[in-house]
Parts: sequence; structure tokens; C-alpha cells
Amino acid sequence: MSRIGNAPISIPDGVTVDVNDAVVTVKGAKGELTQEISPAIKCKIEEGILTLERTNEEKQTKALHGLYRSLINNMVEGVSQGYTIKQELVGVGYRAKVQGQKLEVALGFSHPIIFELPTEIKVSAEQAKGQNPIITLESHDKQLIGQVAAKIRSFRKPEPYKGKGVRFVGEHIRRKAGKAAGK
Repeated sequence: MSRIGNAPISIPDGVTVDVNDAVVTVKGAKGELTQEISPAIKCKIEEGILTLERTNEEKQTKALHGLYRSLINNMVEGVSQGYTIKQELVGVGYRAKVQGQKLEVALGFSHPIIFELPTEIKVSAEQAKGQNPIITLESHDKQLIGQVAAKIRSFRKPEPYKGKGVRFVGEHIRRKAGKAAGK
């Protein structure tokens, strides 16, 4: 029994969910998202509550049941509230600038990295004196914003000795002692 798949999804005011064959479309104040689902999963909408049901009890269908419920729930939450990810650049001389949909970061390499962002993502960079620069990503698509944040982090992952690199705000980096402490 899938506990996640059996949980109902409440549809907030201002959000419309349309189910046509194997495509679920969710529209809200922040945008519109579509997701293709397996024909083994059926969607029912009753009184502002969406439920997903399996047509058979195969192992693959049980796995897809919880997956599609989570994806559709993320879509409903995204178009109603949206998602925000904050990343900080830890290191001397690390900077971030935003020019339209282009993010330019200086991460200690000989050249700045220019990253073109998708149109669905809003980005801002703030830098206070004496504080690490912070990049803020906002979008209605949880999958896309997570993928973009992971790509930005991959430019310079936090290293365990000094903790320098791109990290999520509030993330704890496990630190190692240097070779002087090993003696």
C-alpha cells in the first residue's frame, strides 16, 4: 500500500486542475505546468480534492502511484505559492551579478562563469558589505529550480577543508582537519 499515493491533494482557491487522457495540467497565479502520467494511474477530482488511484497492483504501478502524486502535489504548490532557493558564495573575491536572464559569477577561476537561466526562473543577487554574496532563485517549477540550483552549485562545490564554494543557505558542510592536526 502506497501511503504517499493514497494521500489526497487539496486544490487551493485560484488553482485549476485539468485531466485529459494521460496529461494533467495545473494553472495558477504563478504559471502553468503540465505532467504526462502513466495510463495505469487514474485521477479523480471531487469537491476541490484530487485523488490518484491505481488500475492494477503491479510493483511498477505501485511505484508510479506515489511518484505521480508527489509530482502533481509539487505542481499545485508551485503554481499557488512558488519555490525559492537561496545559495551563498563562500570565499574571498567570490561575486555574483545578474544581467537579465544571465547570471555572472566569479568563483576564483581565471574567468567569470556566465550562466544563461531559463525564462521560468527569476534570479537576484545581493551582496552586503562583510557578508557572503547570496543568489536567490524563484520559480513555480520545483524540478527546474532544483536542477538550476544544482548546476550553479556544481561550478564550485564546497570543499571540506576551508568550506569555500557555492552552498545552500543553512547547509552544514562537514569540515576536515588539515594535515597539521594529523600529527
